Amino acid sequence: MNRDRNSIAFFAACLSLVACCIGCGTTKSYTATEQLLMSDAVDSTISKIDFRPLRGQKIFLDTTYAAAAGKSIPGVPTQANLVTSDYVISGLRQQMVAAGCLLVEKREDADIVCEARCGALGTDGHSVIYGIPASNGFGAASSLIAGVPSIPAIPEISLAKRDLKSAASKVAIFAYTRDTHEPVWQSGIAQAGSSARDTWFMGIGPWQYGTIYRGTRFAGKRIKGSENIEMNSQYAEAEINGVNYREGFIFADLPDARSNIAAESARPAYPNAPIMPAGPTVRSSELGNNPMQSR
Repeated sequence: MNRDRNSIAFFAACLSLVACCIGCGTTKSYTATEQLLMSDAVDSTISKIDFRPLRGQKIFLDTTYAAAAGKSIPGVPTQANLVTSDYVISGLRQQMVAAGCLLVEKREDADIVCEARCGALGTDGHSVIYGIPASNGFGAASSLIAGVPSIPAIPEISLAKRDLKSAASKVAIFAYTRDTHEPVWQSGIAQAGSSARDTWFMGIGPWQYGTIYRGTRFAGKRIKGSENIEMNSQYAEAEINGVNYREGFIFADLPDARSNIAAESARPAYPNAPIMPAGPTVRSSELGNNPMQSR
């Protein structure tokens, strides 16, 4: 009996020692990651919609059926969630303006009404462990035997571990004439997702990669020379509207604004300061080694 007790205690001690010797790394909060995932999914979804068939039309964007999207994330306080229906609606307006649509603020001023709806906006995730998961089975079994000391819970012992978080967004829009409600255009279903993967090997990590990262990162820092193929493909798809949704673009040349900026930069900092008369020109060779000789 004593031999069995000693064997169980020795086995538990070995497991604890192995767990302590293996490196460890973790991420404490996913709030920023989840918001990046959701916003990236929304950006990818909206960038797939081509509004160019409505170019030049006066359009009122009806957001009645998109206003309730993304109000909360499980485990994330609502006040900390910035990716709501407002982000979706603003993205749609940007894509429409980039296509040459003329947005109006009142329905009665529009020729065409675009009705938007959001079918999905949320996050998901799962974790995979290659090794021994945390368990309290031995401790529960030892408690059933009288006189046997309690065995501590076995911690997680993993050779490798992977956490995957993903987000999905689904948006659709259709257009009809304001007066007769005759159908004009529909976008079809635009759907996209985003992902973030954290990987640990022998407790070393996390190695991070996914659509929200510009390459592979280790413990939050980007590894030089790494390239995100998934992100590059998303940037290529963002030009379906004729203008890349994810990059800056100048739609109109504003010469008046540029001339005003140039005039402001040329204006003296102290306009009321007296203008001092120019002194005699002194060559640098006449100053010698001491610049104060010019005085």
